[in-house]
Amino acid sequence: MTTIEFFLAGTMSAATVFLLAALGELIAEKSGMLNLGVEGMMAVSAAAGFVATYETGSHLIGFAVAGFAGIIVSLVYATVAITFLANQVATGLAVGILGLGLSALIGRKHESLTVASAGNVHIPMLSDIPLLGPVLFQHNIVVYLTLATAVAIGYCLKYTRLGLAIRSVGENPHAAQALGYSVPLIRYGAVVFGGLFAGFAGAYASTIYTPLWADGMIAGRGWIAVALVVFGTWKTGRIILGAYLFGMVSLGELIAQSLGAAVPSQLLSSLPYIVTIVVLAIISTNAARLKLHAPFALGESYDGSESR
Repeated sequence: MTTIEFFLAGTMSAATVFLLAALGELIAEKSGMLNLGVEGMMAVSAAAGFVATYETGSHLIGFAVAGFAGIIVSLVYATVAITFLANQVATGLAVGILGLGLSALIGRKHESLTVASAGNVHIPMLSDIPLLGPVLFQHNIVVYLTLATAVAIGYCLKYTRLGLAIRSVGENPHAAQALGYSVPLIRYGAVVFGGLFAGFAGAYASTIYTPLWADGMIAGRGWIAVALVVFGTWKTGRIILGAYLFGMVSLGELIAQSLGAAVPSQLLSSLPYIVTIVVLAIISTNAARLKLHAPFALGESYDGSESR
């Protein structure tokens, strides 16, 4: 590959980690649940997925175990925040910290070990096109499935009854309950879906994108995924674009090194987080737009008292 081909192809791969986690968080937030524990869920799943893949040699089993781990951690968050009506921000932060600790424990015996990366799919004829072939048509199947899922989620939220139910619960849970929707059930399902996709994101990070285990390897990607939902103003298409932007930025260090640029590696490593802060600051200056697209009941607990 040329440098430009490597950069563009790497962007698609790097963006998949962000996009998977952001899609799960989008569904959770659309239901009114502000889940700040995504980083911990990804970390636990990355460790569990890596261990499963290493011990079995199967990436499919690794993803299944990682998804299950993400669901278990998300249920902890959902139980505390939905059933016991705890503050969603505090609960998410606590679950995130718990997840980071559990990931270190799970992966302790596999520190610095590697697994064979899953092979890429070479689409016949298309993969041979100069520039476009290596960039678009020679990736792992997870890259393509993630994009397809993103389109499906966008369609579901906008055009289906399930999407209407999720959006209704996030906008006005009391009205949704009056219409016959079970607010706790829908919110549980949305949070579990978010945990599942955080699990897939963690598995992709540790078994495909960087097929090794190292404590702390998620390195803030979960927080960027949460920021992506705000960056995309809760719109699927914009979240996809944002994921690819952050995927591109995350490769800055490798590209600078390949070009021999004399830029401190510490600065390049922090570039995705600097961009996150700058972008959120710019978006936050337009409060009207944020309020227009943000779920009205985002972060609010619901006890059903007004529906009884």
